[in-house]
Amino acid sequence: MRLTTGLLLAILISPLAQAELIDEINDRGELRIAVQAENAPYSFKENDHLSGFDIEFGQDLARELDLRAQFVEAPAADILPGVQSGMYDITLTPADATPQAESGLQASDPIGKHALVIAFQKDNPAFESALNNALQRLKDSGRTAQLETTWLDRSQEAEAPSPVTPAPSEPAPVPAH
Repeated sequence: MRLTTGLLLAILISPLAQAELIDEINDRGELRIAVQAENAPYSFKENDHLSGFDIEFGQDLARELDLRAQFVEAPAADILPGVQSGMYDITLTPADATPQAESGLQASDPIGKHALVIAFQKDNPAFESALNNALQRLKDSGRTAQLETTWLDRSQEAEAPSPVTPAPSEPAPVPAH
């Protein structure tokens, strides 16, 4: 009888456990976003204030979720473990650095043409749904593309080597008459 009662309770509580992340975030009223302070153009300090793509995108994302954005600076090595442990709610990361399923993390749908994803704690379908819906609204409004152009495209243009123009060849000497 105890086994049946325990099993029944586990089944009933399971959906509640999956909704914990979205409920916790909504109760706090803020989305904790882990960023690296020296990772231009994604996030960097400018006059003692965080700036960059991750910062503006994070603010817009939080607004879409009816939350405040709280940016937490962390070393690169601590970010994904911090998201997994619940120290941070999300982080933006390149799609090719997407956490493996066994890591306890999962990722959003890819964002924009640069294919960034948002990593968050695994097994949170309500949060995943809210996140992907907010991302879609940012894409549909053109805000994602605007931020990519402002921060990422311009940065890549600045990093691209300038085309080398050959120096004009010197004119052949004119024979003396």
